[in-house]
Amino acid sequence: MSDLIGATATCADCLRRSWLLAALAPNLDLVWKQRRPLRDVLALDDVALVETLGGKDRLELVARSEAFDAAAALRTCERAGVEPVCVHDPRFPRRLRTGPGGPRLLHVAGGLGRLGMLAGAGAGATDLETVPAVAIVGTRNASPEGLEMARALGRGLARAGVTVVSGMALGIDSAAHVGALEGGGATVAVLAGAAEVAYPRSKAGLHEQILARACAVSELPPGFEPFRWCFPARNRIIAGLAELTLVVEGAEKSGSLITADFASALGREVAAVPGRATSPRTRGSNGLIRDGATVILGVDDVLDAVLGFERASEPARSAAATAALAPGLAVLLDAVAAGRDTVAALALTPAEADAALLGLSELEGHGLVRRSGGGRYVVVSR
Repeated sequence: MSDLIGATATCADCLRRSWLLAALAPNLDLVWKQRRPLRDVLALDDVALVETLGGKDRLELVARSEAFDAAAALRTCERAGVEPVCVHDPRFPRRLRTGPGGPRLLHVAGGLGRLGMLAGAGAGATDLETVPAVAIVGTRNASPEGLEMARALGRGLARAGVTVVSGMALGIDSAAHVGALEGGGATVAVLAGAAEVAYPRSKAGLHEQILARACAVSELPPGFEPFRWCFPARNRIIAGLAELTLVVEGAEKSGSLITADFASALGREVAAVPGRATSPRTRGSNGLIRDGATVILGVDDVLDAVLGFERASEPARSAAATAALAPGLAVLLDAVAAGRDTVAALALTPAEADAALLGLSELEGHGLVRRSGGGRYVVVSR
């Protein structure tokens, strides 16, 4: 990292930018409360940002900025176990080079090499070298069906080699990460605070698993505690890392809709899972569908949207997975596909019900069925 700074002084400037955002965090909170376009404010250069937001502390901020010690910032990163990568480094994710208002630096916890494998090649890469990635976002106050859908989607996408990007928030975000870990670990958590610190704290166990097998990123420096503006700022990174943003459940003023707006502004595809028309938690996601978002009913729909013609070999892979099942599980899968999609329809006795539940759990673990509403099971891959 020291070589990087020696080779291009602008990388020290990117470290300074991260420090400046942290220093101006309370002022940026006021910007967000005033409903000023956050991306426009974040597009300002350092001088304009201090001039616009510095207020009575402007001169002190200028002096501190001029005295900024990039080497000390790197040492802080090293102690925290994070690796910074800036837009001037070819390892910076290609999809995240989104022009004015995008992040100039990411702090990576879990390994910069992992970020490259999960978020795609950097500058100079061809489209074929870019790893496919899907953002799965939604409400914190999710329904059991929504949580199961997010988990199943995350698991199925990770198994198919697609990286799941989300914000590790309660509800849909965390469920998507859990599913991705179950599917092999292809996930990137974008945090509103420091990358090395679990937020919310109740997700410390999930954060630890992500760092052990995947990675977490943040544009803000080690030890930073998030302000309110950091969450929509985080959402623009989620949308930027993914080629498709999928909202599983989202209310009319949900933060997930902000992520969808950022994705649309970047020219990326937006998709949503339909929900009950009478449910407030799905009013926003249903509205996206009304306005033209791609309808998603299962992982195959997402893979079709992201991979397109590359999905030609998917039936063969699915057939191979089905062929590898034990005979009893294969029979159970066929029964669910034929419409016997509840335990009651599959079993006549308590012993048969126990066996059916065990088999369905195994099929769910293989990503071949998922639980739906009303205790029903749906085949998601054949």
